Amino acid sequence: MIKIKENTVRWLPFALIFLLAYIEISIFIKVAAVLGVPITLLLVIISSCVGISLVRNQGIKTFIQMQQKLAAGESPAAEMIKSVSLVLAGILLLIPGFFTDFLGLLLLLPWVQKTLTLKLMPHLNIYRGGSFSGAGFGNDSFGNRHGSGPMSGGDTFDGEFQRKDDDRFTVEHRPDKNEQVANSRSNDDSFKDDK
Repeated sequence: MIKIKENTVRWLPFALIFLLAYIEISIFIKVAAVLGVPITLLLVIISSCVGISLVRNQGIKTFIQMQQKLAAGESPAAEMIKSVSLVLAGILLLIPGFFTDFLGLLLLLPWVQKTLTLKLMPHLNIYRGGSFSGAGFGNDSFGNRHGSGPMSGGDTFDGEFQRKDDDRFTVEHRPDKNEQVANSRSNDDSFKDDK
């Protein structure tokens, strides 16, 4: 009994692809019989182009909403599900045919997206590590503050040290290029004053 289920599951995707191709070809033949082949091909191309532009526009809106939720510190789970439905709609709209275009346009409808969100939300676990601030400041996911600490971009000093016998060390300052230029200018000025 287990082998029957494994074989069924293995062949199910191929059966669905075959069924989808059969439905697409049947609808295409019936529409072509009524409107003619050139107009039917033109309709398939136009419906795909219109669908892709709709997916693009809704995708931009969803991305902006996702950024706003993240900036407010809220979970963007609904927007994530919406973006998945937009990707599926885009794939379905790219496949030539009326049935897949219909399914793709169906996924673009707000009430379908809302129903998918309500059904899939309980199954979606989102981990948020640390707090998020849209301005780029605040804590990172490890709890460290941005803009503080040894790697915060403060002054850097270049120097050398020598170890002495009594376990003390001295730091010798090596001037950087800016200091060397400033020192050479001040030396030039003092040399001119001496003359």
